[in-house]
Amino acid sequence: MSIYFQQTYQRAFGTYPLRGETCRQAIAAALATGYRAFDTAQMYENESEVGEALAGGGVPRAELCITTKVGVENFANHLFLASVERSLKALRTDYADVLLLHWPAVDGNIAPPLRQLQKAQEKGLARHIGISNHTARMMRDAKAIVDVPLVTNQVEFHPLLNQDVLLAAATETGIPLSSYCSVARGKVFEVPLFAEIGALYGKSAAQIVLRWILQKGVSLNTMSTKPDNIRANFDIMDFTLSSIDMARIEALTHTNYRIVGRDLVPYAPEWD
Repeated sequence: MSIYFQQTYQRAFGTYPLRGETCRQAIAAALATGYRAFDTAQMYENESEVGEALAGGGVPRAELCITTKVGVENFANHLFLASVERSLKALRTDYADVLLLHWPAVDGNIAPPLRQLQKAQEKGLARHIGISNHTARMMRDAKAIVDVPLVTNQVEFHPLLNQDVLLAAATETGIPLSSYCSVARGKVFEVPLFAEIGALYGKSAAQIVLRWILQKGVSLNTMSTKPDNIRANFDIMDFTLSSIDMARIEALTHTNYRIVGRDLVPYAPEWD
């Protein structure tokens, strides 16, 4: 895995739930800001807009890191690879830089889709593969099932949710975490601590939250349609939170505010 990939993947621009011209304009602003990693999924139904925006964005394909995810409805052996090929056609690319399983298999048997995922990589449809929304036990099982490294487990990760079990599994398995819902869909802005700490560093509350996630060893996916916010979300590499401030934020994880549960996604696993 190249240093360029590792550095680029640290800060990705997420595209859910963007569609149409809103999606294309947001990606154009993200490219202008410096984003080179972009995250989409079959489930988002915006791969064609993402592909169009990236193809016309003036950045060479080799400098981009494109992630997409296979939906559970395409996990069957006779559907999996064809669905990936459709995604790549929509994205206007011959390969995904990162191809993920969006969710664990509904029946809990994660082995068949993981083997299809590895097959997609072997056929050159993906440079790297990984998982999303998998539990710690599933991370351990996944590592044993596939013969190649899994580059991430993309999960809900923000300072209002304790994910220590998954962080420990990431260390144990060597499968790094990456975040979605990085600012808890705005819930963090109801907590005064982030703005208070931000005043100490000359940064916004959102930048403090994102920097905390990075310093936890977790890569970021962030989304905004506002150019100023897109730039601010990217501009988090010029400061470091002190151990004291990291600990002050850490205390908030016991809030255990989870956004993506079975009430929202009925086939979500039993979370750690």
